[in-house]
Amino acid sequence: MANSIPPFLLDPARRASPVQGKGKVKMPFIEKGINHLAGVIKRGYVYWELSSPNGFFQKIDGRVKVLFLLFYIIIISLKKTFVSEIYIWIFILALVLLSRLPILTFYRRVIFFGFIFGFLIALPSALNVITKGEMILPLVKLSKPYHFWVYHIPAEVGMTKEGIYGVMRLTMRVINSLSVSFLVLYTTPFPEMMRALKVLRIPDSFLIIITLCYKYIFIFSRSVEDIYLAKKSRMIREEGSKETREWIVGRLAFVFRKTQLRCEEVFKAMIGRGFSDTIRLSGFKRMRTADWFSGALLFSAGLLFLLI
Repeated sequence: MANSIPPFLLDPARRASPVQGKGKVKMPFIEKGINHLAGVIKRGYVYWELSSPNGFFQKIDGRVKVLFLLFYIIIISLKKTFVSEIYIWIFILALVLLSRLPILTFYRRVIFFGFIFGFLIALPSALNVITKGEMILPLVKLSKPYHFWVYHIPAEVGMTKEGIYGVMRLTMRVINSLSVSFLVLYTTPFPEMMRALKVLRIPDSFLIIITLCYKYIFIFSRSVEDIYLAKKSRMIREEGSKETREWIVGRLAFVFRKTQLRCEEVFKAMIGRGFSDTIRLSGFKRMRTADWFSGALLFSAGLLFLLI
């Protein structure tokens, strides 16, 4: 009697998730990356819904919060001392606590992005090659100084006091900017923020682009997750690195084509329903006395920081 079992079922297949000591299961890199990215996007989408509705910032009108964001970003950019940035950081921390946001989760993301886009990027500027000053941390000693075009490389390369101070100041500036931005984003529903920007005379075309990008980034991120889960459900053995890379490239091309088709479909649907380039608002609530008082308090604090 002939064997009717497919040959691939007779081959000893490797485990898709081999067990590594103490009962821990090793998760493939691509799966870990996709799960983490999907989790970050989902948390960012519903973060304002998960925050306490009884917080200080949650009760403030969206127009006040948008003005607060723009005003304090300007203040943070204008301050030139590290001490001033520390004072602003303490004030923002107090607002986060009053808004009843999860402090550890909030500042974990702020410090992570601040470390990457603030500290790491600015760290080379602490070298005496870029910032002259008092040497406090020698790193490399050369046989002689070198001249390259307009650059001068001294015989002793290291970090200067002025350079380290500049790196710390820039890092705190990035952290404060991120803290203010996340504070507003995590306490303001997206529709309310768009309405506030409309009232502040932001062009309608700009608002439409932001709204469509905000909506469809979650749709396509979910599509990528579904594509991978569908592939994983049909696998009986672990793929090699080459096969995984080919699959990733193919899926990127597929998502790109799907994005183009979806954009065309959305545009045709908007035109078919009488779309115009004007956004009309209705039922916008009038600002309360508490909103005016909160706005005046935040504005006064900002003026105080400008004088420090």
